[in-house]
Amino acid sequence: MADSDSDDTTCPSNIEKNNNMAGTENIYRFGVRIFFLCVMWYTSSLLQNVINKHLFGQFPYPTTVSMCHMLAVAVLLAPVLRLWNVPQPDIVDKRSFYQLIVPLAFGKFFSSVSAEISILKVSISFAHTVKATMPIFTVLLSRLILKEKQTTTIYLSLIPIIFGVMVATLTEASFDVLGLTMAVVATVTFALQNVYSKKALRDIGIHHLRLLLIISQLASVMLLPIWMVVDLRRILRDRDMHHKVNWVWTLSLLLTSGAFNFLQNIFAFSILHLISPLSYSIANATKRIFVIMLSLLMLRNPVTLINVMGMMTAIFGVLCYNLAKYRDNLVKHRPFLPTVQSDLLDGRIIGKPDMLNGRPHYNV
Repeated sequence: MADSDSDDTTCPSNIEKNNNMAGTENIYRFGVRIFFLCVMWYTSSLLQNVINKHLFGQFPYPTTVSMCHMLAVAVLLAPVLRLWNVPQPDIVDKRSFYQLIVPLAFGKFFSSVSAEISILKVSISFAHTVKATMPIFTVLLSRLILKEKQTTTIYLSLIPIIFGVMVATLTEASFDVLGLTMAVVATVTFALQNVYSKKALRDIGIHHLRLLLIISQLASVMLLPIWMVVDLRRILRDRDMHHKVNWVWTLSLLLTSGAFNFLQNIFAFSILHLISPLSYSIANATKRIFVIMLSLLMLRNPVTLINVMGMMTAIFGVLCYNLAKYRDNLVKHRPFLPTVQSDLLDGRIIGKPDMLNGRPHYNV
């Protein structure tokens, strides 16, 4: 006679319960993973900026720092791609391919050098507040180059960004014209990369990390002669600095800064692979707040309450812009186009994503 007591695990209700528990556990693990990656991303960005600021105190050569950043990505990313089995690009028309990526490689090193000069001249918090104006330039360049018109909501979201940056600029204790100019130049270059990649790279069938490696290698080659003329000659002639600088310590800081620059690229790509573009934009804005506030605490920069309010208003405007842009894309029923997002990522290139469950999925 068959046993009338059925196994509890085969009951439909128990199976559903077990599936729900497994789903909850997976969501929990996913959340923990995202939290860990964000913490590492924020920390590597903060430490890179703080190290650079300390380094500039005794070694005021921003082009050298940018050179280290370019080389770090160009050298360290190659073994990572082999470890992750990222395929080599199958380039049919090399001439057209390099016509597309050479301008992006130029923009990468140019924006990096400009950003480092701004860190040399002004506080980290102020430089990052100025970078919050990137949506403004993205909208303007999209209108001029791509002839794109934005919704009224997007234009309105730019107002708190403009107001916040104006307040932060007028109340900045360490204000420097060259520092402000270089921060704006870096931001415009980042925005131009964003728009240009949207127009030129959407049809390139290449993994975005592989493209990042190629661009970093090209940027290193482009920057090398400029570094030799601008910084290397000055370093060799600066005999006073030769006696004052602890070269072991300085070289250690340069290598560490390059390593953190490489790490924040990897962490940022990993996060982008796991979450939606809107969530990534919010995480990026949160990172900017993290870097601004902790840099103020660690470096003890003089700051007023109005100055901090201006910074936070600008960041709030960035969040509003991201939300407005996201809703605008939903209304148009189209996925996000490829973008180049630059904060402390130095113009990374994101290829055309696959679609998974109706949203972009990046195969990292």
